[in-house]
Amino acid sequence: MRPVVARVWLVLRHRWLGRRYGHLVIETITDLSEPVGDLSLVVLPDVFNPVLFRGGELLARTLAGPLFTPERFPAEAVAVLDMGCGSGVAAIVAARRGAAVVAVDINPAAVRCTTLNALLNQVEDRVQTRESDLFAAVAGERYDLVVFNPPFFRGRPKNALDHAWRGEDVFERFAAGLGEHLTPGGEAWVLLSSDGAGAELLALLAAKRLQIDIVAKRSWANEIMIVYGVRTAAVRE
Repeated sequence: MRPVVARVWLVLRHRWLGRRYGHLVIETITDLSEPVGDLSLVVLPDVFNPVLFRGGELLARTLAGPLFTPERFPAEAVAVLDMGCGSGVAAIVAARRGAAVVAVDINPAAVRCTTLNALLNQVEDRVQTRESDLFAAVAGERYDLVVFNPPFFRGRPKNALDHAWRGEDVFERFAAGLGEHLTPGGEAWVLLSSDGAGAELLALLAAKRLQIDIVAKRSWANEIMIVYGVRTAAVRE
């Protein structure tokens, strides 16, 4: 019954938040640690809202927190891939922490939104945007950190925005391609929800002999979100 209840709650929550969801709005995320500071984001109508649905904000707070350190990411210029960038919130936080970011999304509206928000937050020199179906536009490139808030539910997306919620083989293709896009010692931070099919992605990553641990966790009354750290078998000392 849990998946059914989760879906019903999701529909009801969407309707309750409908005045902001699917419309052009400005969202603000406050109380992020320095040097990140507060963020203001324009969210276009066809782009996933990182505040209403919590996942984007949780990733932003994780990137702004104490785990994004030179000890964990010792590269002189940390290369970050923000996959499924949406509004660009994760890309902007990583850029404010000094990373060089490539932000990709299959939704062209999300690519435009990230480009706009990088300009508004004055990090356009550190954020490059590309339209891409997963790793398609970054072939041959490797990153110190890949950040991904994948669609939680299985199914064919109904429109551009629905790519943020549903995917048919996204888990399989991400798990298959991740290893060849990480630098030695690099890792991915993947956000999954207790709603949806996230356990399937974890199983696929484990089958690729990738190591998985918990980077961050947040619980609400109806949902638990966890940011998992995924890395190759060579453990960073």
